[in-house]
Amino acid sequence: MTPYTLLISAEQLQSLQFDAAPLMLFDCSFELTQPEAGDQQYQQQHIAGAVRADLDRHLSAAKGASDAASGGRHPLPSRDAFARWLGSLGFDHTMQAVTYDRQGGVYCGRLWWMLKWLGHEAVAVLDGGLQAWQAHGGALASGDAVARPPSQFQPTAALARLATTQQVQQQLGRSAQTLVDARGAPRFRGEVEPLDPVAGHIPGALNRPYGDNLDANGSYKPAAALRQEFEALLAGRDPAGVVHHCGSGVSAVPNLIAMELAGLGRAALYAGSWSEWCSDASRPMAQG
Repeated sequence: MTPYTLLISAEQLQSLQFDAAPLMLFDCSFELTQPEAGDQQYQQQHIAGAVRADLDRHLSAAKGASDAASGGRHPLPSRDAFARWLGSLGFDHTMQAVTYDRQGGVYCGRLWWMLKWLGHEAVAVLDGGLQAWQAHGGALASGDAVARPPSQFQPTAALARLATTQQVQQQLGRSAQTLVDARGAPRFRGEVEPLDPVAGHIPGALNRPYGDNLDANGSYKPAAALRQEFEALLAGRDPAGVVHHCGSGVSAVPNLIAMELAGLGRAALYAGSWSEWCSDASRPMAQG
């Protein structure tokens, strides 16, 4: 079986299920202002066979964890800690992973990126999310997932690049680095800041709100359209030097996926993002 590594359609996912391919689905639904809502949504309705992946509990390190791999509001867990969680679910390297949510793909991209970071290439985002699955007549379930026997999931060489605050700061203002901020334009300009203590953006960053990657149905735009839009944004800058970020390293991932769909390569992610950057007043910050 040729693995799916970026997007998978509802029809393609149904085919995998029909063929009984080694597969694990992850429901990453989440609401930033109501952290408990994702669990409630999962309990009420999810794709049959999907397990729960919560942004706060499973896809972020505990507050103050000494082994966190990044800072910010949603610090990455260490690769080993994340691998242990995957093993507790029974996930292994033979499986195709499919991630989805019901919030326009903003949260499931986090797990997509994290699996690449652990060296697992066979992971794809369900294009259009739960809504597309429902529209296609896919099977649904409610309540808790059926437990699987645990496995030993071992990280391998990272297939995704994590940029640190130190690296971003060292390259600030240099042509080798192009920062792309996925937050909405008012937050980027510093007109509003509902989540972090300081408003604004990293100097020199370009703004591309993550929702710009989707069409009216919540699916990713065609590759040609995405390429045209990113080339216009970059205006001749080298795509290989792009570092994506947002507020806490979550909503930046749809931009990273879109660039890869557009044939512009797999860019880096600054997971700490604005929430880590603005935690130190000595770092330069901009508005407007």
